[in-house]
Amino acid sequence: MDSARAEYLVERYADLLLRVGYTWLGDRDDAQDICQNVLIKLLERPRDFPDTGQERAWVIRLAVNECKNWKRSAWNRHRAPLEEGAALSTENPEPESGTLLERVQALPEMYREVIFLRYYEGYEVREIAKLLGVPAPLVSTRLKRAKEKLKIMLEGSEYA
Repeated sequence: MDSARAEYLVERYADLLLRVGYTWLGDRDDAQDICQNVLIKLLERPRDFPDTGQERAWVIRLAVNECKNWKRSAWNRHRAPLEEGAALSTENPEPESGTLLERVQALPEMYREVIFLRYYEGYEVREIAKLLGVPAPLVSTRLKRAKEKLKIMLEGSEYA
């Protein structure tokens, strides 16, 4: 494998992949696994794109698909949480109780993904629709409903 390509991919996409993985899975360790899996796929099967925007969209699509596969996997469905281990991990604490990120994480998956892509990654509705393979009006509806749910969740908090 080309070490220069590996460095480029890590520098350019590792943070994005971690955020996508965490948004979908809600677990930092699983997000790191997703990041690693996607980076390996990108290294093993390189593709050329006319511009970085298309490459970025492809990387996000790979990450979303990897997260879906992760959630469907038998290993993931049959594992038990290790609460004791969570107390040992202090390097990257979970979102604090009551934060906006925690509220976004509490949304159902279909709303969480559109919120992430729109407000965290800056994609437009049509671009999100293309990334997720759904009609643009459905993305708009999901965004509207997600914002309504967040508004209810945030009433009386510092974010309201």
